Amino acid sequence: MDKKVENKAGEFAPVVSVLGHVDHGKTTLLDKIRETGVAEREHGGITQKIGASQIEIKPEGNKRKITFIDTPGHEAFSNMRSQGVNTADLCLLVVAADDGVKPQTKESIEKIKEANLPYIVVFTKIDLENANIERVKQEIVKEGILLEGLGGSVPYIGVSARTGEKIQDLLDLIILAYDLSGIKKDKNADFESVVIDAKQDKRRGAVGTIVIKKGTLRIADKLFAHGREAGKVRAIIDTFGKNIETTAPGDAVEILGLSEIFPSGTVLVDKQIEPQVQDKALKPT
Repeated sequence: MDKKVENKAGEFAPVVSVLGHVDHGKTTLLDKIRETGVAEREHGGITQKIGASQIEIKPEGNKRKITFIDTPGHEAFSNMRSQGVNTADLCLLVVAADDGVKPQTKESIEKIKEANLPYIVVFTKIDLENANIERVKQEIVKEGILLEGLGGSVPYIGVSARTGEKIQDLLDLIILAYDLSGIKKDKNADFESVVIDAKQDKRRGAVGTIVIKKGTLRIADKLFAHGREAGKVRAIIDTFGKNIETTAPGDAVEILGLSEIFPSGTVLVDKQIEPQVQDKALKPT
């Protein structure tokens, strides 16, 4: 049997990007999600500011991981798309239940549709007195999103990041949507990752945060970008600041040893291949 079909969707973490209008609660939502994650309590630590975070939950008693891209923003999300790769497996479209559809909401909808990714509409701030999900649902429908129960199949949920209401249900819904998407990840494939953040550190040199698309990364592996060598992995650090030896598809990690600061959207692989071949192979289908 082909190894690629042996890796079930649930074996690895879905990668989730969060988009929406400013002040609609994206940051507060992610903070509450991190508080809810089992892994944070088990590790006894706090999530590092590396542009991504990973949590563990136990739907139906089974431990599952979810990786959230914290800081792509619209510009970086577009940059990743322009490189021809979907960094995320699915998106959360965050819309405040008291405010409704705004200009950045419309931009987010366009970007999600361009990326052709599965997504969930998340109505935030449902605890506020002036929250009106029914009104906002109609606004969403006017933007061409056919919600479940309103003629379509796009899932949605109302949550409160302040009180924690329905946050666990949202996490369960993310797992369900990912499993139904049919996305497969292969830890035995040639390594492929995407840079979501990078910086120059005075002490550590060039530091990059990457999301693993497929394959496995290990200490001392050489990396390549656009057909040329991009460095050699000196350290791999998870979202809790812990040094680890290896990664799995769906993980977001910080790596040391890059030769330069690579912009978000840069694809890093472990084999030297011609840029045009790499770019063609990475185009989303």
